[in-house]
Amino acid sequence: MNTLDQQTAPEQAARERMKASHALDGDAGRLAHLYRGWASAFDLDQARVGYCGPMIVAELAGAVQTAYLAGQRNAIAILDAGCGTGLVGVELERLGFRLIDGFDLSEEMAEKARQTGVYRHARGDVDLNGQLSDYSSASYDLTVCCGVLTLGHVRPDGLRELARVTRPNGFVIASTRKSYAETTSFEDHVRRLQDEGVLIPAQCLRNGRYVAEEDAHYWVFQVPEKTSAPEEPRL
Repeated sequence: MNTLDQQTAPEQAARERMKASHALDGDAGRLAHLYRGWASAFDLDQARVGYCGPMIVAELAGAVQTAYLAGQRNAIAILDAGCGTGLVGVELERLGFRLIDGFDLSEEMAEKARQTGVYRHARGDVDLNGQLSDYSSASYDLTVCCGVLTLGHVRPDGLRELARVTRPNGFVIASTRKSYAETTSFEDHVRRLQDEGVLIPAQCLRNGRYVAEEDAHYWVFQVPEKTSAPEEPRL
């Protein structure tokens, strides 16, 4: 085996594991099983494929906080949805954020996130394709979601729950691989959620770096003020 083969074999294995996760069609049991075995090698695999999504999402969170949120960064409550091993949380902590919670479908991945020491709480066994019943409405100033709205994982309507747990005038920041955005008609889902008053698209960085073989779009959504239902006329 030559030097080039030795260099590319681990990268190819990492890409094969990533491709396998994209083929599971959001099946929570199969995804949890895959990530149970992947947790120990996940960070190294992401480095091998040039994964820069966590840094970009965290930097966007910092820009949004500076531009729109009055509180100091160490007082901004953030939910890292689909936190994995904590790659985004580590970047957020580097930027001065301190009140970071996270959840992931995989308990093993969430345990890796806890070990980073940057999360107040990191829960496993939480499926974003369902209701986040353990999370109260309007709990977070910022909600970030990186690498989760992707093929085989979370459907676009998962944004609805992310918006629910984010306070009015707070923000949801998410990445979507280009292939995911196209395959799922992601922008059509966003328009429906906007029409329902769930969220407002504030910014989109299109075709940004993500992994070596594919770019992603990076979205910033604002959660609107909830309007009260009109009172019934009195007789």
